Amino acid sequence: MTAAIETSALTRRFGSFTAVNQIDLAVPQQSIYGLLGPNGAGKSTTIKMLTTLLQPSSGTAQVAGFDIVRAPVEVRRRIGYVPQMLSADGALTAIENLTLSARLYGMSAAERKTRIAEALDFSGLAEVCHKLVKTYSGGMIRRLELAQAMLHHPAILFLDEPTIGLDPVARRTVWERLQALRRDFGMTILLTTHDMEEADVLCDTLAILHQGTIGVTGSPLELKASVGPEATLDDVFVAFSGGTIQESGSYREVRQARTTMQRLG
Repeated sequence: MTAAIETSALTRRFGSFTAVNQIDLAVPQQSIYGLLGPNGAGKSTTIKMLTTLLQPSSGTAQVAGFDIVRAPVEVRRRIGYVPQMLSADGALTAIENLTLSARLYGMSAAERKTRIAEALDFSGLAEVCHKLVKTYSGGMIRRLELAQAMLHHPAILFLDEPTIGLDPVARRTVWERLQALRRDFGMTILLTTHDMEEADVLCDTLAILHQGTIGVTGSPLELKASVGPEATLDDVFVAFSGGTIQESGSYREVRQARTTMQRLG
């Protein structure tokens, strides 16, 4: 089976600094694949290249069967992207946010109506869809952003820190939505996370980045076994990246948390 995402020596430099250094990835179709690593390891830069927001300095990448440099428009048609930064407009209602996204995807009026209803049902926001997003909790905002990204039924969904700033209940709700996207829509999901429990629960395969390179790849079970019989993913993270991690709210709190994370890389 052709990989949903495949990279070869993918590299991104900013002047003399190499943020991503010749990484090779092969993400199976309909899998949930996690990128782990400390701040500055290159996770967000990798996602930005794969979503065509940044051109690589060298190397190649195929996303949904299309080259990210030679066919960026074809790539964009087949992906959804939820960045760390807030992508929902707090001054609009959920239904207004979704309508705007649907128009950007070029959907007809009839298709918009069907897809928005489907997205609101999926996200559990139908009863509050006419309320301003700035009144939502952090978990509700993230579910809306997932709904926006899935409107056009993308083959691949990219998520940069999908549960950053969320409390444990909201975090698990987002996990359930992601598992449903893979199960019900056959989506491939590539995510970055600092949450080791999230990585363990959600991901089929993990790649741990350190200083722009991939230190190790494998399933959570394989990686834990490689470190020791009682090892946790925290132990794996420390062993291969030398770091540790942690990150909870209202619209304003989520915006602040994500802004800080984006600045730190």
